[in-house]
Amino acid sequence: MTLLPPTQLRKVTQLAAFPIPSTHLTHLINRFQPSPETVVLFLAILIGGGTGMGVVTFHYLIQLIHDLMLENFMGQIGVWGAWTLACVPTLGGLIVGLMRWRTQDFGPGLSSLIAVSQGREVKQQLRPVTKMIAAAVSLGSGASLGPEGPSVEIGTNFGVLLSDVLQVSQERQRLLLGAGAAAGLAAGFNAPIAGVFFALEVVMGTTSFATSAVSVVLLAAVVAALIAQIGLGTQPAFALPAYQVRSPLELPLYLGLGLGASLVALTYTQSIRLVKAFFAGRLKRFEFLAKIPQPIQPIIGGLIVGLVALQYPQILGIGYGTVQAMLQDQEFSLNLLIVLMVLKVLMTAVSAASGFVGGLFAPAMFLGASFGSAYAKTLALIAPGIGEYMAAPPAYAMVGMAAVLAGSVRAPLTAILMLFELTRDYRIVLPLMAAVGLSVWLVERIKPTFNSNSNLQQIGLAELKDDQVEIVQQISVADAMHSYPKKMPTNLGVLEAAMEMIRDRTASALVIDANEQLVGILSLDDINRTLSVWENYQNSPGQIQANFSSQTIIDICTTDILYAWQDEPLSEALDRMALRGLHQLPVVARNNPDCILGLLEKEQIALTCNLAATRNALQHYLPILPTTDIVIGH
Repeated sequence: MTLLPPTQLRKVTQLAAFPIPSTHLTHLINRFQPSPETVVLFLAILIGGGTGMGVVTFHYLIQLIHDLMLENFMGQIGVWGAWTLACVPTLGGLIVGLMRWRTQDFGPGLSSLIAVSQGREVKQQLRPVTKMIAAAVSLGSGASLGPEGPSVEIGTNFGVLLSDVLQVSQERQRLLLGAGAAAGLAAGFNAPIAGVFFALEVVMGTTSFATSAVSVVLLAAVVAALIAQIGLGTQPAFALPAYQVRSPLELPLYLGLGLGASLVALTYTQSIRLVKAFFAGRLKRFEFLAKIPQPIQPIIGGLIVGLVALQYPQILGIGYGTVQAMLQDQEFSLNLLIVLMVLKVLMTAVSAASGFVGGLFAPAMFLGASFGSAYAKTLALIAPGIGEYMAAPPAYAMVGMAAVLAGSVRAPLTAILMLFELTRDYRIVLPLMAAVGLSVWLVERIKPTFNSNSNLQQIGLAELKDDQVEIVQQISVADAMHSYPKKMPTNLGVLEAAMEMIRDRTASALVIDANEQLVGILSLDDINRTLSVWENYQNSPGQIQANFSSQTIIDICTTDILYAWQDEPLSEALDRMALRGLHQLPVVARNNPDCILGLLEKEQIALTCNLAATRNALQHYLPILPTTDIVIGH
């Protein structure tokens, strides 16, 4: 059984040295006094080189342990019977368990490193070599995980280490972290373009790809991919078949594939969360599992994986060999594909939850390939006549790989570019984009993520932790609104209104008529937009000048008004604001829309939410807090 793609391996004896002599490097930089941009580019080359060598060493280590366990060790005990195959993952679990007992912690994962770079978590001790060895043992002994996660973490650890050595700013640290992630994925998959977009899309979380950021990430990915090609060969992770376009009418079938892939991706991610809660004893009637020592759990997980592998050995390890067989259209019955898909979900969840170390990319692609192939076979059974308009099952397996991967990690650009780099066939792009786009869209609709919630990002709350986001959901509109907002009459001139808002230092005001009824909302943006129009006509005839000077605020304010109610959750009002791109909402009584109770503004919402999160954090240190309102300065 082969865990890694066939490669022309050359011996690599050591990993890039993680403990860098900080004084020498800092002294060298201080001596030549390069520009900050030059320093960052130099660090990108270091990160790419170190990550490339680290990933090459990691792959050699996996292959070494695979040969020792599944060939040498099995060759010795296999004479006792086929049941001895279950001993290999169990032995791997024993080794990982001993490592966990010895070190307690393998260091932060990618999500923790991203949180540290954003200032949301306290920095933990880095253990890159220990974690790499644990991952190699896990994957080499048959745990149902992948090498991409550890490969990315090798790069991110290297980036964090260099940023610590040179004491760079938090912004630069995040940039070096992204460069390391791009280098890790580029080297692990031989897909540098996908690595770059993974860093920009997932790690750095930016959609405005700044030139400086892109250049640094590109350079790190190129260097890492070059070193990986020297050490592991130039061939991609999979040898994919040529894609065939049978008919333009086939595109709706790929949309159906995207729909199913979203359900597979959700089942996959939710199963991992559920099994992790099971092993941690957080499920009802299974609380006793929390008493099992953590070093024992990998042994239990390895035994479960080994017992299942007695009947279905295809679920062992990374699974590249099985995926390759599906892509080459080797005979897999529909029943076998469905069984493998279900078992791969469960065994990946067990492997990840029990304490094995590995990534979730490779299992997601295994699931996508098996689902895509099963989908194509099911269509052929349901409608036999459709076969002449359909591509072969491997085409659906390829697109399914990207669709499930994108839905699992919520990184559509990364998945599209990764498969495009693997196939190098432009004809697959259209169905690929359709399936991936629909899959990610459905996953976000069914199970939205708070951390990437665009509404929270708009008010500056994208960096809240999950538990803090839950607090935000409990705040009402009454907690965040201005109780005494600025009011202006409809007949007030634009210039007078502008002067009043400058004097009162307010960003918006309610426009009321003679009966004190709300008729509109005026913002500084409305005034600035009007003044810009005036400036364009400043040399116009006097009649036009007079028309401008006679304008009142009712002529420029927003009169199509949405309302908020003081007793509704703040999150609902925020959704309403985001839908129309509004910065403020008037708060009125439910039974009397003419009764103005306050004004809800984005700046005050952000302050209120941050105060609530801070107040909750203080409860750990100051159990008795004053019972005053969490909102100040209404």
